[in-house]
Amino acid sequence: MLLVYTPKITPRLTYTFKHFFTRILLLDIQFTTKVDEFVAHNDLKITYAKQPLGTEFFIQSHQLLFEQGINDVEINVSKWQETKCFFKVGSKSAVPFDVFAASFYLLSRYEEYLPYVKDQFERFTAQESLAYKNEFLEKPVIDIWAFKVRELLKIKFKTYPFKERKFEYISTIDIDCAYAFRHKGVIRTLGGLAKDLFTLKLKNFWYRILVLLNFRKDPFDNFNWLLLMQKKYKTKTIFFFLMSEYTTYDKNISVNNSKFQSLIKSVADYATVGLHPSYFTMRNSEKLKREKKRLESIINTPITKSRQHYLRLDFPETYQNLVDLEIHEDYTMGYARHFGFRASTCTAFYFYDIEHEIQTPLKLIPFAVMDVTLKDYLQYANKKSFAIIIQLAKEVKKVNGTFITLNHNETFNKFSRFRGWKSMYEKVIKAINQIKNSEN
Repeated sequence: MLLVYTPKITPRLTYTFKHFFTRILLLDIQFTTKVDEFVAHNDLKITYAKQPLGTEFFIQSHQLLFEQGINDVEINVSKWQETKCFFKVGSKSAVPFDVFAASFYLLSRYEEYLPYVKDQFERFTAQESLAYKNEFLEKPVIDIWAFKVRELLKIKFKTYPFKERKFEYISTIDIDCAYAFRHKGVIRTLGGLAKDLFTLKLKNFWYRILVLLNFRKDPFDNFNWLLLMQKKYKTKTIFFFLMSEYTTYDKNISVNNSKFQSLIKSVADYATVGLHPSYFTMRNSEKLKREKKRLESIINTPITKSRQHYLRLDFPETYQNLVDLEIHEDYTMGYARHFGFRASTCTAFYFYDIEHEIQTPLKLIPFAVMDVTLKDYLQYANKKSFAIIIQLAKEVKKVNGTFITLNHNETFNKFSRFRGWKSMYEKVIKAINQIKNSEN
């Protein structure tokens, strides 16, 4: 067991240390403010304070974990060996910066409580982040810091038996629109046919006709194939279904459509299903509640997982609403316009509500890369997209974290702009399985 001496135990401190040591390094941890208790402890121990007690393992503290609310925080990013760091401290510290204050700043999304320039969807963008501006967005730096601290602890405590966690991969699929042409009702179907004709998309027009006449499979209907991939490669897969009324941004099949409901039930029989809260749920708890109830009524199971449509988050309101609705896991933690680690970790962590200074029961599961990011926002070719995905997986493997990708069911449509992604998805899974079985 690791014992931490600190002059004051705060919610921020316990939150950060437990992520750093318990969830990343798999260490049991306790805290004390009593010097005699700390001195008498003959096992793994560190001091986190302004000054060391003696010659123990010491990390000098920044004030951030002892404050409350949002304050002006001066950040100067420097380097610690080959990785970036900030909140520099004195030479007596075993680590040249307050690794815990820096971790809290990134995990709590402190910067997203501060004023920032929003994009057209009211989102905090990667370009606004400290990680992007200082070129460490593509590294899970908190996990890297933790592994570095572990190596220093091994030097100080040579016989301590540290545990090793295992690399994991989770494929997540967002269902914004279950079908391209089928089950959309008379008005939407006629409107689609007319639009194809007037815009001279004749190939699309005839393909739509063939699908409607059951001569062709709907191009977005890739669910059986995705379930086959899950079974074939033993890949954990989570499907997030949009359950909203039709809006400008939410264009799924009617939630009352029996075929759509049957689809959800059939997927839920073989894989994990979560909610894809619609565009306007970012600040609308009642709408969020209705959508959750709809999905629960279809699969007759409590819904505990979600990911916001368009990745729209408003700190802290969106997450507070999810907590109130007893959502246990949220998978929104990532960026739309760039790949990488939004919270600088590849390890699940809990939402810390700075407004109330409390760790909540909502676990945040960060994803590293999304199909639309690579194809639409960055306009990468398939070969480069594949290379980016595998490079991110290798970064996660170095710290034996959890690598998560985000795709859409429509991505595997061989007639769309994503041509080639269906075969690439299987290629990605194979490559990740090889990484999983390799040595670091």
